Amino acid sequence: MKSDCIRTTVCQERKKDPIEMLHSGQLVKVCAPMVRYSKLAFRTLVRKYSCDLCYTPMIVAADFVRSIKARDSEFTTNQGDCPLIVQFAANDARLLSDAARIVCPYANGIDINCGCPQRWAMAEGYGACLINKPELVRDMVKQVRNQVENPRFSVSIKIRIHDDLTRTVDLCRKAEATGVSWITVHGRTVEERHQPVHYEAIKIIKENLSIPVIANGDIRNLKEAENVWHITGTDGVMVARGLLANPAMFAGYEETPLKCIWDWVDIALELGTPYMCFHQHLMYMMEKITSRQEKRVFNALSSTSAVLDYLTDHYGI
Repeated sequence: MKSDCIRTTVCQERKKDPIEMLHSGQLVKVCAPMVRYSKLAFRTLVRKYSCDLCYTPMIVAADFVRSIKARDSEFTTNQGDCPLIVQFAANDARLLSDAARIVCPYANGIDINCGCPQRWAMAEGYGACLINKPELVRDMVKQVRNQVENPRFSVSIKIRIHDDLTRTVDLCRKAEATGVSWITVHGRTVEERHQPVHYEAIKIIKENLSIPVIANGDIRNLKEAENVWHITGTDGVMVARGLLANPAMFAGYEETPLKCIWDWVDIALELGTPYMCFHQHLMYMMEKITSRQEKRVFNALSSTSAVLDYLTDHYGI
């Protein structure tokens, strides 16, 4: 685990309490947990463009607790990286609570991944299989609550929905009774991938709970975010692929502005982002503003210097 200011263990902007934000009545704009992508450099970028709350990529709690190497590679932060939620994949209450205690000084809360539909995750007892194990979810939440002394440290869950929505409502009510701070709902079932998002289901879940709910699924721009917020009556919206394509979307940009591209270059170079990650983010950001031929050339670049030369030559900045 790395921090730019390791001695300053308290987030410098704790006053930006996500629980208070989600009770404010204002739209809370959230960057989703994205494996490989929602790391410190990208979180720093989207915060410059009106993102209110960021999640880390999903981290396997067991590896994080047992391996210093895993901690150093999976979790990097700094003083400006606030408010921050660390998402864990877990199936063991003790290991999750140990992981939560490790990150507590550096984050505002943890989130339990109960929505990842990937086969490897479900085979390990992580992710979306947990929506069918409400007792395990309850035990994990309780254990974190018992082990982390800070009463403002949030414990949330991110879920998918069941085919039978009454089961999802029951799961959420049980989680609320256990002390979950909020619930993020991806409005698809485990089997669904690119089918339309069931926003009406998210609305029904929200209507049955007193705690905040964040809506997630297929939000591509600020107008869509505001529409989903109004349609579902939720307290925030979480975006993944929409932010990858346009990290400035929450600031109202319809496509990635050049300034955002150069902000990414500055941030990524300053934080030592590995080339593959640096380049991949640019490929996502430039998807809508480059021709097919330009994409072929840009995507084939193999060094930071080549990327910088390309951007300078083509965009004159």
